[in-house]
Amino acid sequence: MKTKYLLLLMVFFVILTSTLNTSAQDYTQWELPEGAKARLGKGEIYDIQYSPDGTRLAVASSIGIWVYDAQTGKDLDLLTGHTWSVNSVSFSPDGKTIASGSFDETVRLWDANTGRHLRTFTGHTGDVYSVSFSPDSSTLASGSGDDTVFLWEVTPTSSEPERIAEDVNGDGVVNIIDLTLVASNFGKTGENAADVNGDGVVNIIDLTLVAAAFGNTASAAPEIWSCPLDGTLTRAEVEAWLREARQMNLTDASFQRGILILEQLLVALTPKETVLLPNYPNPFNPETWIPYQLATSADVTLTIYSANGVVVRTIQLGNIPAGIYQNKNRAAYWDGKNELGEPVASGVYFYTLTAGEFTATRKMLIRK
Repeated sequence: MKTKYLLLLMVFFVILTSTLNTSAQDYTQWELPEGAKARLGKGEIYDIQYSPDGTRLAVASSIGIWVYDAQTGKDLDLLTGHTWSVNSVSFSPDGKTIASGSFDETVRLWDANTGRHLRTFTGHTGDVYSVSFSPDSSTLASGSGDDTVFLWEVTPTSSEPERIAEDVNGDGVVNIIDLTLVASNFGKTGENAADVNGDGVVNIIDLTLVAAAFGNTASAAPEIWSCPLDGTLTRAEVEAWLREARQMNLTDASFQRGILILEQLLVALTPKETVLLPNYPNPFNPETWIPYQLATSADVTLTIYSANGVVVRTIQLGNIPAGIYQNKNRAAYWDGKNELGEPVASGVYFYTLTAGEFTATRKMLIRK
């Protein structure tokens, strides 16, 4: 009996030793499907494209745009700046430029050789799902969930534009994106693009200086609200920033202009009326987002009805402050299931939003 146990113990020891000696490379090779020679990608992958000369791969992901050596699989660069997942990526036919489209409703151009951000195109009011260059690389087409295709003139950027300190993300214009980047870095010390005044710490002074520079650009001046107010920035955040900025009690003209811009931004983030907006996507399968705006805080309930008026699902959203609730982080969400957690059938459904005294109903379609 002892001999049997000793034999089993030795077998176990041999297996354990073999497992420990297996290198990460061996494990990776074992994991690769038959015929695959490399494993690429970090984050959720939405699109991928070879460069015209076949030496590089651009990968659109939930993190940003990864650029890989197509032969070795080595990651060469990570292009970041989009504030949401990147849906689509495209090399220009001349190989000089990379274009990207994102859930943040913007299109960006990048120098394919250096990874430097060149331009940002805004105008879509929905997620950008596809980007494609013309054969001569002079025009870029972008398609969006807002049911539009835009054609953009691609102007080569021959020299590095003058950098504006308040342009935190380096896209050539100071707007709400820069404001939120400063806020997300609050309290950080050391070298940081969000430390606008260079005092070694990111704080309310940097944020207010960015607000004061709204609309400044390295070239032409765009409209002051060059970034859509889709709910990415909240009314509560701006209120908190205003309180802190006022407590600083600084009389500097730039700082006071920053406070004024924050006050204007607070007004812009406070809807004049409560509105129920169309769900997106629609038709959908199986999930959808239902955006809305509140002029005042209210207890909000979303009720889903079948075509014959039977209640399918009731979603209590709770007491919601006044503000804009449009993007996927803030809009009401329905997973296409009833109260029992069962997927509902294809067909027409109605959704009703109740917010205090306000009630509105819209139609949607599940298509499977």
